[in-house]
Amino acid sequence: MEHLRFEKLDLCPELLRAVEDMGFEEMTPIQAQSIPVMRSGADMIGQAQTGTGKTAAFGIPLLEKVDPDNRKLQALVLCPTRELAIQVAEELRNLAKYLHGIKVLPIYGGQDISRQIRSLKGGVQIVIGTPGRVMDHMRRHTLRLQELHTVVLDEADEMLNMGFREDIETILKDTPGDRQTVLFSATMPRAIMEIAELYQREAVHVKVVKKELTVPNIEQYYYEVRPKNKDEVLCRLLDLYAPKLSLIFCNTKKKVDELVLELQNRGYFAEGLHGDLKQMQRDRVMQGFRDGNTDILVATDVAARGIDVDDVEAVFNYDLPQDDEYYVHRIGRTGRAGRQGKSFTFIVGREVYKLKDIQRYCRTRIQAQPIPSLDDVANMKVEHAFEKLEQVIAGEDLSSSIRAIEAYLNQSDRTAMDLAAAFLRAELGDSLEEQKDDLAGEMYQWETERRGKGRKGKEQMVRLYLSAGRKQKIKPGDVLGAITGESGMPGKAIGSIDMYDRYTFVDVPRKYYKQVLKSMKNKKIKGSRIYMEKAETK
Repeated sequence: MEHLRFEKLDLCPELLRAVEDMGFEEMTPIQAQSIPVMRSGADMIGQAQTGTGKTAAFGIPLLEKVDPDNRKLQALVLCPTRELAIQVAEELRNLAKYLHGIKVLPIYGGQDISRQIRSLKGGVQIVIGTPGRVMDHMRRHTLRLQELHTVVLDEADEMLNMGFREDIETILKDTPGDRQTVLFSATMPRAIMEIAELYQREAVHVKVVKKELTVPNIEQYYYEVRPKNKDEVLCRLLDLYAPKLSLIFCNTKKKVDELVLELQNRGYFAEGLHGDLKQMQRDRVMQGFRDGNTDILVATDVAARGIDVDDVEAVFNYDLPQDDEYYVHRIGRTGRAGRQGKSFTFIVGREVYKLKDIQRYCRTRIQAQPIPSLDDVANMKVEHAFEKLEQVIAGEDLSSSIRAIEAYLNQSDRTAMDLAAAFLRAELGDSLEEQKDDLAGEMYQWETERRGKGRKGKEQMVRLYLSAGRKQKIKPGDVLGAITGESGMPGKAIGSIDMYDRYTFVDVPRKYYKQVLKSMKNKKIKGSRIYMEKAETK
C-alpha cells in the first residue's frame, strides 16, 4: 500500500502541528483507511491489532468534529482498562494541544469519583472511560449524554472478554440515536458482530491484519530513563559499546536536528536524515555514513526507509516507535549478513506498556538493563584499548619495537610496567580518574544548562570568580565537589560552571554565595590553592 503523509489529509494547522510534534510523518494503514470513513459520518468497524495507531485513527476525525465553544459532552470513548483509558486520553490531549477550548477527561475506577465529578461540572467535551465507571456517573447523573455525537468502543473484544457486554449495551441505549458509533477490535467474535448489528447502521468494515514479523538474531535491551537524561545515557552507551556504525531513530524531524547538534557538540561524528532534506543533502549524508566518515546516523522512520548498510553494529530507539512494525524495521538494520547486532531502546514512564505490546507482536524478549555508570564507561575504554593492543600483537611484527624498548629500559631507571602504563595513558588520552571526572563534568554541565533554562527568572544567581582553570588540570566535577563539600550547599542548586584556561566562573544562588565565599577561603582544589570572589558584572 502507498505510504500517505498526514499533509494529504488537509488537516487544520493546529492539528497538523500537533501531529508533527508527536512524530507522525505518515499514516499507518488503519489511519489511512479509517480517517476518511469517520470523516464521512458513517458508522465503522475497525479490525486492527494493538500497536497499529488506532488512537490517532479515531482521535483525529473525532477532534475535527468537536465544537470547542460547546462545553457539553460530545464524544465518549470506552476502554477495557484504566491503563488504556489513561493512555488514550494522553494521546488525545497531545493531538488537541493547539486546539484551544477542547477538554479531555479520563474516568476510571480506583480514582476518587468526587474529583472526576468536579472536572465534569467544569465542562468536558471528550470522556475516555471504563464501562463500570461510566455507568457510575450515569447513575449519579454527572455524565449527561444528550449532546453526544460520537461513541468509540476501543478494544471491544477485550471489553467483552472482561464481562462488560451488559454495561456497554446499557450505555449505548442511553445515547442519542443519531450518534456515530465506531468499534475497534483485534478479533471479530460473534458477540462483536451482534453488538454491531444492534447498535450500528450500515457500518463500514475496515480491516488491517498485520503480517507476522519476527526479529533476526539481535541482542535487544531497554533502559528506563527520564526524558532529560536520554542524551547522557545515549552517550554512555556509545562510549561503552563503541559501535563502528550506529543508527539512532527519533520520532520527529525536530528531535533529529536537536540530537545531531548535541552529539556533534560532544565530539561525535553524527549526521541527521529526515524528510525536510533535499535529495542532494540526503545523498551526501548517506555517502558519508557508508564510507565510515560519519559514525552515527540519526534519522526518522520515513527518511530511513531504503537504508541498506551492512556494517551497522547498533540501533538505538531514542524514541519508542509509534507502530510495532517500525520497531522490527528499525532493529533489522543491524545484525545483517551473519554479523552480530545490538539494539537499545529508551523507555519513559508508561511506554513500558507499549514495549510489552511490541514484545508480544515480535515474539521476542527485550531485556531490561541498568544505565551504565561512569565507572563502567571508563573501564570499558580501558578494555577497548587492550583489545586494540591484542590485535596489534597478533597481526604485526614487533621486533623493532621490542629492540627500541629494551634499549630505552637499559639506559633508564624506568620499569617495563612504567612504560606500559605510559603507553596506555597516551592511548586513552587521560587517566582513568580524569575520564570519570570529564564524564561527570559533561553530565553536570548538560543538566545545569537545562536546569538553568527552566529556573531562569525564578531564582537570582550570583556569579563567582575562581582563580584556577584548565591549566591547573581542574575539571567542572572538581569545582562542584569542592563547593558542595566545603559549603554544604546542594549540588543541584549550582548553576553554570564556565571554565577557562586560568580561571573559572561559577553561578550559585544569591542566598548561598556568602556562605560559599567564606567556606572556600584559603582552600585547595586538586592541590592548587584557589582564590574566590564575587565576579564583577557590567
